[in-house]
Amino acid sequence: MKRILIIEDDKSISELQKDYLEMSGYEVVCAFDGDKGLEYIKNDIFDLIILDLMLPQKDGFDILREVSESKQIPILIVSAKTDETYKIKGLNLGANDYITKPFGMGELVARVNSHIKTYEKFKHSSKKKLVIVGALSIDKQDRRVFIDNQEICLTQKEFDLLLFLVENPNRVFSKEELYERVWGYDSLSDATTITVHIARIREKIDTNSERRAFIETVWGAGYRFKI
Repeated sequence: MKRILIIEDDKSISELQKDYLEMSGYEVVCAFDGDKGLEYIKNDIFDLIILDLMLPQKDGFDILREVSESKQIPILIVSAKTDETYKIKGLNLGANDYITKPFGMGELVARVNSHIKTYEKFKHSSKKKLVIVGALSIDKQDRRVFIDNQEICLTQKEFDLLLFLVENPNRVFSKEELYERVWGYDSLSDATTITVHIARIREKIDTNSERRAFIETVWGAGYRFKI
């Protein structure tokens, strides 16, 4: 059974999320402040984290900073903060998705299902372990990325997006197509999510002018991985 950690200080919201997710077949653990949430993350194993931003002790951004660079696990932010700057900040810190409160429980369960399904699909999809493109190499089985044999750390969704582009080279994908193929759904598409993730991947792999051409922006059309 897949396990989900909910870090949410509003116990009524947390219990409602827990009920719906358990009815959908998940095992759910709840933490009501940032410190307890981090303790669970460090000492237990989960398949997805649902994270509020406004938390006692450590807030959601603090948790993202500590977790996203060290663990590859889908993180879904749920927050009452509607300003786009919070959304961009959360995605830049490694979150995979952002839902604004209030939201429907059906939408939450759909997004959880999608993220876990996509993560599992990419984790087990290919028998070929290693993909090498110039200075870039991707260990698909262990989900590790190297530049000139030096490992770089990608979040789970950054890894999924980069691997998808590498395995479909020279083809242009719109932001909507990438969201559907990597995130797993289209009706909830969000172009900002793709823009932020592409920028973060480029920062990590494009360390010189030669590699800067790996992911190309095709103006008015989308992105492609050029070989």
